[in-house]
Amino acid sequence: MKTRKVLVVDDSKLLHRMFEMMLRGFPLVHAFDGREALDRLAEHKDVELILLDINMPRMNGLEFLTAVKAHPEFARIPVVIITTEGTEDDTERGMQAGAAAYVKKPFRNEELLGVINRLTASPAA
Repeated sequence: MKTRKVLVVDDSKLLHRMFEMMLRGFPLVHAFDGREALDRLAEHKDVELILLDINMPRMNGLEFLTAVKAHPEFARIPVVIITTEGTEDDTERGMQAGAAAYVKKPFRNEELLGVINRLTASPAA
């Protein structure tokens, strides 16, 4: 199976470093807010999974998710929301906006890896 490219969108440098260690088998593209993430998607059209925080400067995660799902070229990319915002309303808003999964921080590595493996197991479209 080919390795899937992952876009990590989070304003925490620490989280980016953690994902680099946790996802060693995946090529990662990094962005620190939604606007930068849209630029990275335009540069890396082969991204196959997005890990997305909600609370970020300039463009938050839900605004980014809405823009991605409205874009015909990017709408197919599964998005995993990974955030401290974990109420039922927050989860429902994220899923209604088009997220494939919702993981609350702090999370166990095994939990997130299970979600990632599930979403990247099927052949690329």
